[in-house]
Amino acid sequence: MKKVDLLTVGDIVVDAFIKLQDAHIHCNIDKEGCELCMNFGGKIPYESLHIINAAGNSSNVAISTSRLGINTALVANIGDDNYGKDCLLCLKKEGVKTKYITKEKNKLTNYHYVLWYDIDRTILVKHTEFNYKFPKIKNVSWIYLSSLADNSLPYQLEIIEYIKKHPNTKLAFQPGTFQIKLGTEKLKDVYTNTEVFFSNLEEAERILGIEEKDILKLAQGINALGPKIVVLTDAHNGAYLYFNNELWHYNIYKTSNPPFECTGAGDALSSAFMVALILGKTPLESLSWGMVNSMSVIQKIGSQDGLLSREKLEEYLKNAPVDFKATKIN
Repeated sequence: MKKVDLLTVGDIVVDAFIKLQDAHIHCNIDKEGCELCMNFGGKIPYESLHIINAAGNSSNVAISTSRLGINTALVANIGDDNYGKDCLLCLKKEGVKTKYITKEKNKLTNYHYVLWYDIDRTILVKHTEFNYKFPKIKNVSWIYLSSLADNSLPYQLEIIEYIKKHPNTKLAFQPGTFQIKLGTEKLKDVYTNTEVFFSNLEEAERILGIEEKDILKLAQGINALGPKIVVLTDAHNGAYLYFNNELWHYNIYKTSNPPFECTGAGDALSSAFMVALILGKTPLESLSWGMVNSMSVIQKIGSQDGLLSREKLEEYLKNAPVDFKATKIN
């Protein structure tokens, strides 16, 4: 097989988007700690159901980077069920190499329920405990590691052993729910060997075990764990890049269309960032690519419909609004 530019590693998911009608949001006075509220014990009508196959962080990134022209393969496990078959068909259609996807008998492909209300969503997650095994692979430039089940610690350490034995292979890490739960001590070798790190601000706080609104301190805290390049997203406030002891901020890419649904914005950003980096762009240039891809995704339902081709992404960059620029904070 042709040399793989990016090998994404993580669980595949089927996302079932349930658009709610009869619900409301309850927030603290500071607009934080918001909760999705519905009637308890009754029948709640919903507006629509939208199924997205081959979702999940690593699969989303694989599809996005493939659309952007990068030779991408996905390492994942699926169940021996129709959901798994549908996911494989989706990946092949997108040009993602599926050689390293393992089908396990008597296991169920991950299926998540996405409760969609207004422009945001709450996701009910459950990861099947697969028998993870890293494949024998020689030619890979980057590994992108993200969401796995909570039995995956030995598997992640196996990946790090591969990184150590292949010094020309670099690691990007976007921790998922269970990886954050594992904590930084158990995943110390993962953080230490990470070249590029992605998360949102709230996830960074949980990883570091602190409540901190100072972005610089959060970025420095993640950097101290090992990652050389730290990217932190902040929803409608844009994203931050910490690299070479400098903190930069990018505003969102503004269009005439308001956000429609925000699932997959982080995956869209990180995937385009990785493509730009692989193509030789600077980390700051790479963040601008990520911001554009993220803008496009939130105009559609789910994590994939709005993912851009390279031609379209570069067109957006060429015609960017005047306020779409990087600002040095420190």
